Amino acid sequence: MQKILVTDLVHDLLLEGFEKAGFQVDYFPEISYTDVFKIIDQYSGLIINSKILVDKKFIDRAINLKFVGRLGSGMEIIDKEYAGQKGIGVFNSPEGNCNAVAEHALGMLLCLANNLIDSDREVRNFEWHREKNRGFEISGKVIGIIGFGYTGESFAQKLLSWDVKILVHDKYKKEINTQGGRINLVSKDELFAESDIISMHLPLTEETKYYVNEEFFNNWRKKGILINTSRGKIVQSSALLEALTEAKLVGACLDVFENEKPENYSPKEKEFYKALFDLKNIVVSPHIAGWTFESKQKLSNTLLNKILNFLNI
Repeated sequence: MQKILVTDLVHDLLLEGFEKAGFQVDYFPEISYTDVFKIIDQYSGLIINSKILVDKKFIDRAINLKFVGRLGSGMEIIDKEYAGQKGIGVFNSPEGNCNAVAEHALGMLLCLANNLIDSDREVRNFEWHREKNRGFEISGKVIGIIGFGYTGESFAQKLLSWDVKILVHDKYKKEINTQGGRINLVSKDELFAESDIISMHLPLTEETKYYVNEEFFNNWRKKGILINTSRGKIVQSSALLEALTEAKLVGACLDVFENEKPENYSPKEKEFYKALFDLKNIVVSPHIAGWTFESKQKLSNTLLNKILNFLNI
């Protein structure tokens, strides 16, 4: 019987689906990379989230591997080209959590626009500062979306009824569904010229690493709001902090960071993140934009169907 190793939390339907298809499923959501590397030669299938790096060394060890399934969208942890050379199918599931990410991005934006974080804390402390917490409305703004895959498109769909102008820049798309002219595919220059808010929806590649840098902020003609729910290394942290402290930005909504493991922060990183997190004009969360109860099921169902189709089961 062929075996599948599942290294992260998944919905039961994924486990049950593979078992029904005739596989033995070993479900070890707490397993470490070191332990996976030791036993991966025993498995024909692997389901991962983000802690397992499927690089050339790993693939060479995985002599029986037929497929790798990635819960979510980020493929930077998998050497897709080398896996393909070895005949290993590689799948991700951005369809499964794109709605969750889009909703989270909107939630963060509304929190920032309406000072909900500070005002919530103040009211709990019996403080009542109405004028200090006067917010601004999203209606009438120009919102730029960089990257128009599943999450970028889902974010745009949610904005269609908000009386905003939606601009999209995607280097690799010549045309998109404009929803009757309500979504506009534009150049980067046009997006920088008009956008009040820019939301990032890019995969992490060599091309997109530090896509948001000092030049990005200098080219952005308005003092706007940056939203990043994609990957931390899309944004150069030092440039972001400088833009926020020097008032090149109104604020930022950040679900992802260059280093997402506070226990591993160097003294310099601790100093940096303290300075960032002390700012009042940001809303932050611990990489949970795509992490809902519903997305857990959708991610699992999407991967299961793709892999069973690949295997002709």
